[in-house]
Amino acid sequence: MNKPTIWIDADACPKVIKEVIYKVSERLSLQVVLVANSSMFVPPSPLIKLIKVKAGADVADNYIVEQVQENDIVITADIPLAAFVVDKKGIAINVRGEMYTEENVKERLSMRDFMKELRDSGMETGGPEVFGPKDKEKFTNALNRILDKLKVKK
Repeated sequence: MNKPTIWIDADACPKVIKEVIYKVSERLSLQVVLVANSSMFVPPSPLIKLIKVKAGADVADNYIVEQVQENDIVITADIPLAAFVVDKKGIAINVRGEMYTEENVKERLSMRDFMKELRDSGMETGGPEVFGPKDKEKFTNALNRILDKLKVKK
């Protein structure tokens, strides 16, 4: 099996998560592609590249969906993007280490749509909890489990 590419939906991805991925890339010689509609720093490495897409809703997501291959890993908090990745037999994980699966992604889409309806009707629903060190640890552990399952070695 070819090594997976790690795709990052980069505009909303915390810097600490990107740094974890850069280290994994170096350790396992994995390609990393950040897709964003803004410029950002990426370390100088032949394994890491930034694709800057035009501004606009879902432009970065659409680029990732077009490019992702089976067993590629996509880091995103965007549930519709995660659903597309899962449909293409890719692996989608959010920055808190939660993996999206065929079983849970449809449920999460429904919940997302329900919460949007509540917000659109004027109800305050609050946002996600502050991202902290435990989230970084959960993400790192989840990514390592995925790579072990895929038998990715240097």
